[in-house]
Amino acid sequence: MKVREVVKTILFYVVMIGAVIALRHYVFTPVEAIGDSMKPTLNDGERMFGLKHTEVDRFDVVTFPAPDDPGADYVKRVIGLPGDTVAYKDDQLYINGKKYDESYLEEYKGKLTDGQPLTFDFDLQSLFGNEKVPAGKLFVLGDNRRISKDGRIIGMIDQKDILTNVKFVFWPPNRIGTVD
Repeated sequence: MKVREVVKTILFYVVMIGAVIALRHYVFTPVEAIGDSMKPTLNDGERMFGLKHTEVDRFDVVTFPAPDDPGADYVKRVIGLPGDTVAYKDDQLYINGKKYDESYLEEYKGKLTDGQPLTFDFDLQSLFGNEKVPAGKLFVLGDNRRISKDGRIIGMIDQKDILTNVKFVFWPPNRIGTVD
C-alpha cells in the first residue's frame, strides 16, 4: 500500500511539472524590462509574464528579437498596424489622420519641465519613405520617447517576430498588476 502512494505522488508531480513546462513553452514566458525605454509603464528590472501566440492589437506591449543586438529582446508598444499611417505633431499621436490619446503617457508628460515634447514630430514618410505600415509589419515605440531605441531608429518589425504580448507584472511585489 505504501509503494502505491509513493508511485501516485511521484506520478502527480511528474504530470504537474510536465504541465508547467508545456504552459511555459506554449502559453506564457517570463520577460524582463531592461533599461528605461518603457518608463513610466515598465521600469528597469521589472519582470512580467508575456503571452505567446496571442493576437496583437494597437497599444499592446510586446517583445521581439532586437534587430540590432543579436541575442537580446526589446519590449515596446505597438503603435502602427499594417496599412496605418502614423504621425506625431505637437506631441500628439495621429493614426490614419485620427487623433489618439495616450493616457499611459499623461503623468510622464506632466513631469517634463524643459518645455520640450516627449515625442518630437515625425511621420512614416519622413522616416522611411513609406506613408503606411507595410503588410506583415508593425511600428513600435517605447513609452520613454526621448531615449527609446524604437521603430523610429530600428524600423518596422515583422509581425511574425513577436515573441510575447506582455500582460502582467509580477516583480517587484509593489508593482504586481496588469500592464496598461
